[in-house]
Amino acid sequence: MTQFPYDEFSKNYLQALLETVGEVDTDEKVPSEIREIDVYFAPFPQPPDSEVELGLLGRFANTAALFEPFRNAVQPLEVCSCMGKLFSTFAEAQRKSRREETPLRMDNLPRLWIISPTASELFLDNGFHATPDEENWGKGIYFLGDNTRTAIIVVHQLREDPETLWLRLLGRDGTQKRAIKELEALSPDNPLRQKAVDLLLNLRATLELREPEEEEDRDFIMSLSPIYLQKLEEVRQEGRQEGKQEGRQEGRQEGSQESLYRVVQKLLRFRFGSLDDELNQIVQPLAALGEDEFIPLIQQLSREELLDRFS
Repeated sequence: MTQFPYDEFSKNYLQALLETVGEVDTDEKVPSEIREIDVYFAPFPQPPDSEVELGLLGRFANTAALFEPFRNAVQPLEVCSCMGKLFSTFAEAQRKSRREETPLRMDNLPRLWIISPTASELFLDNGFHATPDEENWGKGIYFLGDNTRTAIIVVHQLREDPETLWLRLLGRDGTQKRAIKELEALSPDNPLRQKAVDLLLNLRATLELREPEEEEDRDFIMSLSPIYLQKLEEVRQEGRQEGKQEGRQEGRQEGSQESLYRVVQKLLRFRFGSLDDELNQIVQPLAALGEDEFIPLIQQLSREELLDRFS
């Protein structure tokens, strides 16, 4: 189990969205440094055949970029560390241009986008002389000097509209909760919605397994309950259909026990992220209870409680 579930979610989330418009590397090593870039992005040479609506995040992805998301308000030394990674990529690009005897322009170098839930005016202005550009970028985007190619995104200051949704899902507290409600309202056919939902529910499952004591974690889990229940029903129906299909292929009746086995397997995999040998051993006794009983048990009991009760 990851030690920093929110950090892992942020990296996986950005990767899932950005890989629709370019190539993404996570934890890329910085040359000459034992440091890692959270998300390194390079746009595809040719735009995708189908347009992807990433909004403001898509504008960030118009050029090569480093993305460094933070769960808590970014601190001065963390900004410096991120910029150190960026400047290391500059140095590597310069060495490459010399070897290949090709010109290197500042415009061809990647940008650094630091994503922070909050940041004070004192931190932005006095600490880094970061300035907004609301006319071109809207609220919440602060740029350092042009040649630093660095900006700080203050998620809680972003306008709450569809253009910023994919960034606001990386916020905290009320900002993230409202973004989750907007995500829930999107069409189920939206491919980005499905990617985001799956990753949010993975994070929810990880936090549940840790038995969270923090009120913020419990609130986050509760905010995902409507999407969770919707997904639960989808998984249940998928399990039924797979079980019926298997029954038909083997000449059994549609209402065979195989349907219940498939539903239990799907629900356990959805609830706990995978179906290992221990969980496989309780599929049969759970299926024997019938859907009205095993669904709430899988939904409410922890892994340990299920294994203790049905092994």
